[in-house]
Amino acid sequence: MPARKPVPAKDATQVKGYADFLGLLKQRIRLAQTRAAMAVNEELLALYWDLGREIVERQEREGWGSSVIDRLSSDLQRSFPEIKGFSSRNVSRMRAFYLAYASLAGDGPNLPQAVAKIPWGHHGLILEKLKDQAARRWYGEQTLAHGWSRAVLWHQIDTNLYERQGLAEKSSNFPQTLPPPQSDLAQEILKDPYAFDFLTLGEDARERDLERGLVEHVRQFLLELGVGFAFIGSQYHLAVGSQDFYVDLLFYHLKLRCFVVIDLKMTEFKPEHAGKMNFYLSAVDDLLRHPDDQPSIGIILCKEKDRVVVEYALRDTQKPIGVSNFQLAAALPEGLKGSLPTVEELEAELGDAAP
Repeated sequence: MPARKPVPAKDATQVKGYADFLGLLKQRIRLAQTRAAMAVNEELLALYWDLGREIVERQEREGWGSSVIDRLSSDLQRSFPEIKGFSSRNVSRMRAFYLAYASLAGDGPNLPQAVAKIPWGHHGLILEKLKDQAARRWYGEQTLAHGWSRAVLWHQIDTNLYERQGLAEKSSNFPQTLPPPQSDLAQEILKDPYAFDFLTLGEDARERDLERGLVEHVRQFLLELGVGFAFIGSQYHLAVGSQDFYVDLLFYHLKLRCFVVIDLKMTEFKPEHAGKMNFYLSAVDDLLRHPDDQPSIGIILCKEKDRVVVEYALRDTQKPIGVSNFQLAAALPEGLKGSLPTVEELEAELGDAAP
């Protein structure tokens, strides 16, 4: 009797349910990798926290001076040559790390849980670039809340986001026109000024030039606006009655659950700008807003503004509006253009020299 020919095995990708099974496995593996990395980070931060605490406490109790950091660094590197992270600079950061967050730990010696979830590289950047304790804590909280990468955190610190958000508090009517939870969130998204350091426009530039530049660099624009903004369009058409109107920039904010209308002005703020924005918000609420959406918010971005004029213009306005300045990159004289290195050339030259 002739031998039966072996039945060829099915391609695994053709087996029913295999693709879904593989997808689930990949998801679990990535989750396990993330958890393992977080656990390693928490252990590392706990070690650095303890070392920083011991240094501070012994300096206070034994009267040790700052030179102990250099000696400790040298001894630890000699004892653990295979472990990086015991340079004098990093040991000094451990001390600063403990001092920055000691009050959050209360009377206990343990590292606060919120602090433990931020990578040491982020902490190093915060400690290196900031001296104000309140600012350090604020950037740490925002990093945890928004999942900022180290590059994004560096950008936010470099553009003074902490100070710019504080200055924006007096440039809106959000507390008067929105309920408390919504008004607080809306206030958080407003900055003053906005830093459009990726744009260079001449003195004779108009609103359309600014709008075109922001749209062309929408990725950097969204980074400056902050987490939660989704770009809908520029020169967004609104048909009101028998007339056509066009919103400069229209966004939807995923956390606020509302449309955000941005009107661009290459001039100083004028009271009539608030009236125009009020009209746009009424139209957007009527034509675009879903019943589950929150009231639309308007942001007027202008070259300059007088805070008293802004206050009077918004005082009796029923729609939520904020007014902020913007800053552009300084334009180079024509004779210098092309003679300076590009960003790419600088990055190639510097390599990983950034902290």
